[in-house]
Amino acid sequence: MRVLVTGGAGFIGSHVADLLVAQSHEPVVLDALLPQAHGAQAPEWVADGFVRGSVGDPEVLAPLLAGVDAVCHQAAMVGHGVDPFDAPDYARQNDVGTAVLLAEMYRAGVDRLVLAGSMVVYGEGRYDCAEHGVVRPGPRAVADIEAGIFEPRCPRCGRELVPGLVPEDAPLDPRSTYAATKLAQEHLASAWARQTGGSVWSLRYHNVYGPRMPFGTPYAGVASIFRSALERGEAPRVMEDGRQRRDFVHVTDVAAANLAALTTPVEGFAAANVCSGEPHTVGDLAVELARAMDGPEPEIVGGARAGDVRHVVADPAQARARLGFRARTSFADGVRAFATDPLRAPVVT
Repeated sequence: MRVLVTGGAGFIGSHVADLLVAQSHEPVVLDALLPQAHGAQAPEWVADGFVRGSVGDPEVLAPLLAGVDAVCHQAAMVGHGVDPFDAPDYARQNDVGTAVLLAEMYRAGVDRLVLAGSMVVYGEGRYDCAEHGVVRPGPRAVADIEAGIFEPRCPRCGRELVPGLVPEDAPLDPRSTYAATKLAQEHLASAWARQTGGSVWSLRYHNVYGPRMPFGTPYAGVASIFRSALERGEAPRVMEDGRQRRDFVHVTDVAAANLAALTTPVEGFAAANVCSGEPHTVGDLAVELARAMDGPEPEIVGGARAGDVRHVVADPAQARARLGFRARTSFADGVRAFATDPLRAPVVT
């Protein structure tokens, strides 16, 4: 199978490309080397034949799509970013770029796409109220956050809620610029599938970590931010009370999920959570990483960034049933390895 891997020099894309090679497939690697995630040069793990260019450039895409069986679309501008001035860049890279890619796939007759989706499309996770059942809490009030009240409450009765596992058919409620662009990618891909008869798997990644993450940047994930602090000899700064729940999934497992999606037929558009099925708190991550790096204990600092959600933990059932995917790397083993995994320090301009 010949597969175009966009963002193939990046954190997740490079692992997908490596796994394709290991399984006797042929990756075609495209990456724009955005400064939010890369330095000036392609990293040493990128194989010969790498093409530097944008998914938003039809002239770059056309020759790369010739003879391709499927596209694994990992290219994206990720993370919380800095401020709303990032919004045009997010929309340009994530949504316009995806629209151009889909148009060029249609032109080239390529009808299979695996999309790097994200759990951020859910907003808050699934919650149950003792009186009203499953409910969707609204955004948390600034006054509550400032008062150290972090748990969402039932929008109907004000009771404390019990967080649960988020299935793929949960309501979608993006609460950041990045999240909005990731949901727009799904809508574009779903419309393309209906119009063309193509097939799309959107893999909704949860909190991915592992070797080759960028660090020292506001666009990186929380694991990278904690490790960056520890490497400076500083305590990891944990927002809220550290009890916010996430699912931390290792990048090698994410690569395996991509290969499963590339080799599993689907009719039209389908989404699948890609997660470990082993929820932990953000505080757990900080404590375990500090211990593995023999660093200072985490500092709980309270507060929350605009758009942050309290709990979002995935239901892994659909990925297991439809893709045969099950994460293999435990939280303890993955975090211990992450303490010394090779990362990269990007140049942000």
